[in-house]
Amino acid sequence: MAQRTSGRGLAGELAAEFLGTLILILFGCGVVAQVVAAQVGDHDSIAWAWGLGVTLGVYVAARLSGAHLNPAVTVALACFKGFSWRKVVPYSLAQTLGAFIAALLVRWNYTEVLGKADPGHTLKTQIVFSTLPGNGTFPVSEWGALRDQIIGTAILLLLIFAITDLLNTPPGANLAPFIIGLVVVAIGMAWGTDAGYAINPARDLGPRLASYLTGYGHAWRDQYGNLYFWVPIVGPLIGGVLGAALYRYMITPFLSAESGEQEPGRIPAPKEE
Repeated sequence: MAQRTSGRGLAGELAAEFLGTLILILFGCGVVAQVVAAQVGDHDSIAWAWGLGVTLGVYVAARLSGAHLNPAVTVALACFKGFSWRKVVPYSLAQTLGAFIAALLVRWNYTEVLGKADPGHTLKTQIVFSTLPGNGTFPVSEWGALRDQIIGTAILLLLIFAITDLLNTPPGANLAPFIIGLVVVAIGMAWGTDAGYAINPARDLGPRLASYLTGYGHAWRDQYGNLYFWVPIVGPLIGGVLGAALYRYMITPFLSAESGEQEPGRIPAPKEE
């Protein structure tokens, strides 16, 4: 994630957010379709492909928009790093649209495989597109999943702030996107059971809508029949702000004092001009 060059304009930033998130979801939902419907690969395949999708999406979008690719990141940057609040909704919409279009492409490309594995388009393959409490299997409630999403996204944002902080020890040679991708891999491997580690409202809402419009009529509900779509929206938004606040108030003041400078507000996002 890097700060964009000046003079690009909001249109370029939104195009970058759209395309970066599209890349993320093409790899993320694509790998879940391959594992769940075609039984090619396993949990580790899913974790690695999601992480690599983040890395590649960031490389696509970073120069123009800062490559948030996640409304939880956008909101946290607006809260603590000076990102313009007037851009929060446009960025979030561009991210969600990118996720929606990518999920439609996955749904189209895997039509035959999904149809063979799950002719009724049930929860069995709904999980290709959007998350469920306990991954549709374990006895986790909506509130347990909400807890999980708050914690997982807090971890993500705390680490993004650390990795991109020039006063700390950021990775060199433009490796920050790769390291952030590894963070997502680690979260998937350690925090994936209770709620499928959406940790990104756009990642869940866009594909959920795409699946609903293409035959998954129960997409808004979980295996208990309860409305569930709000959990991977609200949880990440709360958790992202929480994780960013932990870094901002427990690490940043001491780094600023250590360097003898005021915290410069370097962010992986465009600043208001």
